[in-house]
Amino acid sequence: MSRGFRQKPVLYTPLRIEHAALKTAAESMRLVRTGMGPKRAARARVDESSALVAGLGGARHTGIQPGDLVVADEVRSEDGRRVEIPSAPLLAAALRRRGLTTHIGTFQTGSALVVSRQPDPTGPMVVDMETAALAPRPNENTPFAAVRAIVDTPDHPLHTLGTAHRGVTALRSLRQAVPALEQWAAALGPREVHLAAPRSFCAGVSRAIDTVDRALDRFGAPVYVRRQIVHNAHVVRELESKGAIFVEEADEVPEGAVLVLAAHGVAPSVHHQAETRELRTIDATCPLVSKVHAEVRRYAGRGETVFLIGHADHEEVQGTLGEAPSSVIVVEDVEAARRVHPADPDKVSYTMQTTLAVDEAEDIAAVLRERFPKLTAPRTDDICYATTNRQQAIRAVAAATDLVLVVGSPNSSNSVRLVEVAEREGTPAHLVDDVGEVDLRWLAGAGRIGITAGASAPPHLVEQLVHCLGGLGPVETTETRLVDEDVLFTLPREVS
Repeated sequence: MSRGFRQKPVLYTPLRIEHAALKTAAESMRLVRTGMGPKRAARARVDESSALVAGLGGARHTGIQPGDLVVADEVRSEDGRRVEIPSAPLLAAALRRRGLTTHIGTFQTGSALVVSRQPDPTGPMVVDMETAALAPRPNENTPFAAVRAIVDTPDHPLHTLGTAHRGVTALRSLRQAVPALEQWAAALGPREVHLAAPRSFCAGVSRAIDTVDRALDRFGAPVYVRRQIVHNAHVVRELESKGAIFVEEADEVPEGAVLVLAAHGVAPSVHHQAETRELRTIDATCPLVSKVHAEVRRYAGRGETVFLIGHADHEEVQGTLGEAPSSVIVVEDVEAARRVHPADPDKVSYTMQTTLAVDEAEDIAAVLRERFPKLTAPRTDDICYATTNRQQAIRAVAAATDLVLVVGSPNSSNSVRLVEVAEREGTPAHLVDDVGEVDLRWLAGAGRIGITAGASAPPHLVEQLVHCLGGLGPVETTETRLVDEDVLFTLPREVS
């Protein structure tokens, strides 16, 4: 283990008043008052030590108020040296959880105090006089972070009426930040990161996203999409930036416009509604969901009651139920399976939501098979290959780690199931939309971290997470791959 992890991290505070505001952090960090300016800071610097700089600073961007905190994601010196700070989103999130208004941006360290300045939205967010002098040298691989409480802004320059009050406000923010700074210090250390594979996009999700992209290219913006094309906030925001407009129902779409139906499938009534408005409809339903729809139509057409194993509030289940609402009973759990009463116990069948946890779905199906000996089962599994593969992979990873992080949005059923699968292996697990939702407190003492992503989560979010963890100490990354996925689905004919 490197020297930086054998001792307390250093908390640098340039001025006496900053040192006083942060003195309660002395139990978890070694406090060093550097004095003002880059030369004094350089002399006070402790080589090869994990370090955090905290103090007062000035903002160059508008929209930042006195008393706000800014966490550095990059530090620049006057000689052009730049130091990236990967853990910035983790520290910023910890500060926000304490109710502190926190921004992330670049710090510029100078050798002179800047009394007033014009706003510069394209330049560094914060100016100070010490941070770059305290940052790691090119040959040092030690964790580093920096946070400044803002005293002056372009609208509130130094040496003007109110400076003293703004200084008191900024110092109060620094004091309130101490628990978050301590969380950052407690999370430092070397780690093993175990990546589960497969992870992230499946073939159905890729097909749905590509469908919207192709529709925008072919028909131009705007293209309307009913509900979220896939259950991921990042995907939705990116498509919105390209000209996609997301609506709840087809009747919100102007007549004659292009409407893409999401990957989760819809009831026949939605197609009818689109037809009455003369919409140019492109169906991006995952083919594996379409298979379940076809099963329901076939079973109901034979006069059977169809048990649909799934979550009643999920869009996929709602769409499937719409194929034969009078013939389908949604069965959400084992207790419901024990209580359900069909019209004719000898004419029953079942289907499943494609994104369920495999073991829980099988438990429900086993109860139904025991109660109804003539129960008809699907010819092939309804739970999709991607769901099964990701659950098997995270189960293997969870068994070898102290903590599991699943990247995915909270409305993503398959992502939520991955958390549940990991927890059933006895490993603490958390669902995070992105690195900004990772709690530093989870990482304290967690030397082995398992990471996966739901089938609707972009792979770059996993890369960002691993990169941020690297800002807390050296990371050794391994991948547990149980199977290679080579499934591809053709695009809808309207955009192929």
